[in-house]
Amino acid sequence: MGEDRRGLLRRALTVAAGISAGAALTRIPDLVTSDRLPLGGGYAPAGVASGWSPRGGLNVRWHVPTEQPFVALTFDDGPGPQWTPMVLDVLDRHRAPATFFVVGERLTRHEDLMRHRIGRHELGNHTWAHRDLGKLDEAGVRDQLLRTHVAIRRVAGYPPTLMRPPWGHLGGSTLVIADEFEYDVVMWSHQMREKRYAHNPPAQARDIVDNVQPGSIVLAHDIGARHRLVALNQLDAILNGLHRRGLRPVTVSTLIAAAAAGRASIKDFRADQGQMAAEK
Repeated sequence: MGEDRRGLLRRALTVAAGISAGAALTRIPDLVTSDRLPLGGGYAPAGVASGWSPRGGLNVRWHVPTEQPFVALTFDDGPGPQWTPMVLDVLDRHRAPATFFVVGERLTRHEDLMRHRIGRHELGNHTWAHRDLGKLDEAGVRDQLLRTHVAIRRVAGYPPTLMRPPWGHLGGSTLVIADEFEYDVVMWSHQMREKRYAHNPPAQARDIVDNVQPGSIVLAHDIGARHRLVALNQLDAILNGLHRRGLRPVTVSTLIAAAAAGRASIKDFRADQGQMAAEK
């Protein structure tokens, strides 16, 4: 009888431990930092589109294969009154275009920072409130992108064609809605590593200048924690270094268009060569 009681106690403790472990696992996604994928996953189904897309898919770009000496500088999370004007001033001095992936709520509050200074630059969609799109369903993603789409069109005078998900987190819902808006999704091939170079800011500039190549897409931020100033304070050096290497800053859209034109030229050349060979 005593042995039975001990067996029952052991089984009860095992069940309790299992329940505690399960509860802890359900809390793991909340404990994971925002620069990591959620371990518990999001809704993010692969195909629940509410309509039939003409494209049926979209491009997701980390870099753009091209022989043109072009590099795209991109700035996320703004605009903000502290650093965005500084970034624009540096870009203006170098006559360098860039792509700003803006947060719609911030653009609405600070639209005067951008309205008269967009000029050679372009604006892309970075959601309304910097939400993790990998955790949202189709309706949630559409709301985040639609509100920012409308804000960009109002401020810039044209609808955006590019979007970047916060933290680079993608799910099926994001891809479905990005296709609905006829966006290209833009990631990055090089990133400013401000914490790594906090005590040696010139090394941040060298890291970008020495390692980018034609078609690179570089990620920076024009709002956020103060350590991001390590990169922003090196923009002059970065732009000078790119110039010395013969690399030209362009918008992401220009980079994509140049690559497409290059592919078309190669295709036409090969067709002409084939025709000439046939005529011989």
